[in-house]
Amino acid sequence: MTVAVVDYGSGNLRSAAKALERAAAESGMDREVAVTAEPDTVARADHVVLPGVGAFADCRRGLGALSGMVEALEESARHRGRPFLGICVGMQLMASRGLEHGEHDGFGWIPGEVVALEPADGTDGGTYKVPHMGWNELAFDRPGHPVLAGLSEGDHAYFVHSYHFATAEAGDLLAHTDYGGAVTAAVGRDNLVGTQFHPEKSQATGLRLLANFLAWRP
Repeated sequence: MTVAVVDYGSGNLRSAAKALERAAAESGMDREVAVTAEPDTVARADHVVLPGVGAFADCRRGLGALSGMVEALEESARHRGRPFLGICVGMQLMASRGLEHGEHDGFGWIPGEVVALEPADGTDGGTYKVPHMGWNELAFDRPGHPVLAGLSEGDHAYFVHSYHFATAEAGDLLAHTDYGGAVTAAVGRDNLVGTQFHPEKSQATGLRLLANFLAWRP
């Protein structure tokens, strides 16, 4: 079975690919992980992973610059129902729109907006700066989701971001973290999941989530 990691010039794709390969190997799954900029490969893949770092608009333009790629993602994720994982900005692109440096259309797959984190002084006396960088505990809003299987409340994941996905519907929020207030950590709807944190940098927590995704048959 093939896992397509979409290469559109954004993100450390090799780290994501290596983490997927390790998760598959440690779970005894036979998976071919292909880093690709070819829409046909994405459309045919059994699972699709869309990484992303940087600004929402830049990532959206990068995808648009690859002829046929947005259509291939739509075909795979929306029409064929293949399991889809968005990482960081790759998750944010599933939103209705992003509000980073103006208003920009997302895919519109999961209703909501990508909004700025606000610096804050927490009730614990700490100051929460933006960008949010580092390890934070996960809290589960839908703990029964298959991609979260085997994870525990309070497990740590690694975040690097200044914006987060404010879902329009509470049921689309899988997990959050506390960073001067609730910040979206993971979203999901139907065959779509996304993480604001980087599973490829989140050690055992990230590998467990990736293995769950690779085994997932929504």
